[in-house]
This record gives sequence, structure tokens and C-alpha cells, in this order.
Amino acid sequence: MWLMFGLIAIVATCMNLYLYGTGKEYKLAMAMGISFTALTIAAEYSMVSGWVKAEDWAALLDVVPTMETALWVLTILSVFLNIVPILLELKKGK
Repeated sequence: MWLMFGLIAIVATCMNLYLYGTGKEYKLAMAMGISFTALTIAAEYSMVSGWVKAEDWAALLDVVPTMETALWVLTILSVFLNIVPILLELKKGK
């Protein structure tokens, strides 16, 4: 599930930047990009929760340290890329 949400978040973010670049309304794509990023994180958390309930310590030790760094970096990147059009509009308005 997290993979599907992540792919949708990437596509929505690309649509956001494309729509802004072409001068069309982009705010729905921006909201979708940020929302699916949040859903990706929630799905990842659910997966890790399942591993804890199953006491699958090997999976936790193998995946979680790398996954934590990747989630932080990708979430920050997603939020930044999704708000770039708003920042550019603010700069253009000055």
C-alpha cells in the first residue's frame, strides 16, 4: 500500500509543478501531493506496527534504520517541491 501511495504522491507532485509551469490551476495537485505523502508515511507506520506485533525483530533491524532516513528526506523534498509554486508566486508578486 505504501508503494502505491508513494507513487501517487510523486505523480501528483510532478503534475503540480507541470500545471504551475503551464500557468494552469495547480492547487489541487499540490494538496494531493502533500496528502499522499502523508498517507505513504501512515502506511509505512502501519507496516512497521505489524512487524512489532509479530515480533519480527529481524525485519525491524534490517529495514527501519534506512527507512527512517529515506522517509525524512523524501517527505521534506515532497513538501518543498509542492510549495515551490506558492513561493514563486509570492516572489513574483513583490
